[in-house]
Amino acid sequence: MTTATERDVQMLRDALGPLRDREQIAERLLEASAKHSFDPDKELDWDAAIEDGKWFWPPELVSLYDTPLWRRMSQDQRFELARHEAASLASLGIWFEIILMQLLVRHIYDKSVTSNHVRYALTEIADECRHSMMFGRMITWGGAPAYPVPRRYHNLARVLKTVSTTPGSFAATLLGEEILDWMQRLTFPDERVQTLVRGVTRIHVVEEARHVRYAREELRRQMVTAPRWERELTRVSCGEAARVFSVCFVNPQVYAHVGLDPQEAVAQVRASGHRAEVMQSGARRLTDFFEDIGVLNGVGRRLWKSSGLLA
Repeated sequence: MTTATERDVQMLRDALGPLRDREQIAERLLEASAKHSFDPDKELDWDAAIEDGKWFWPPELVSLYDTPLWRRMSQDQRFELARHEAASLASLGIWFEIILMQLLVRHIYDKSVTSNHVRYALTEIADECRHSMMFGRMITWGGAPAYPVPRRYHNLARVLKTVSTTPGSFAATLLGEEILDWMQRLTFPDERVQTLVRGVTRIHVVEEARHVRYAREELRRQMVTAPRWERELTRVSCGEAARVFSVCFVNPQVYAHVGLDPQEAVAQVRASGHRAEVMQSGARRLTDFFEDIGVLNGVGRRLWKSSGLLA
């Protein structure tokens, strides 16, 4: 007699098709890493001067864009807000990548150290180390402060990464990578943006494409092979991670640093239809994938909707 759990798994197998060979995927990713990896310390001109009249982030991606407050701001204030938001996003990226590195190390702890799968995970960890240093150096170059996430979310992340299931870890990885990746794909070809910032985003986009492939393939596998309780916990933890991530996406202190009232600014961002569309557009490719593999079910879907990342 077929159980509900077996039917659930079979439906996922039918929807996803055959799973790809884990070692072959890792081998291809290792080959791509050998051809297209970068040393930001050597690739980028860190002695370059800040360019007058250029943005640190595309204006359409700045949180207050097209709000009443944005229309009252001077152009200099807008440029300053973009500079501080770029530093805030880089700080968020470092925080998230440190979490990701811990999750990856835990994932491979019990696996064969000679496998391609583990070799690629270690390669990705090395990439993330370079990215974190690159983001930190970009913050310093731009002259804005670092913006740590609020302490309560910093500590909540300790809990999330401690209780995270293996599929939950890869779902959270994609959450942190794909929305920023979407924004950076708009940034690096944008000639209105500082040349060094464009260089940083170009390196990140090229190398993150491999990380996304690795995480997607592993999450697809886990959502078929993991026990039912693990899949259910993954849906909840991923939804909560989406809620935390959306709150932390821009630190309210950026508004104070450019002479704005943080409470008023946050209220206008929350009410902004443009901002909602930006965040949902950035998440759409990810939420479509999560829908396909069964992550956006039950409580998880409600948490994703409350995050504002799912329409």
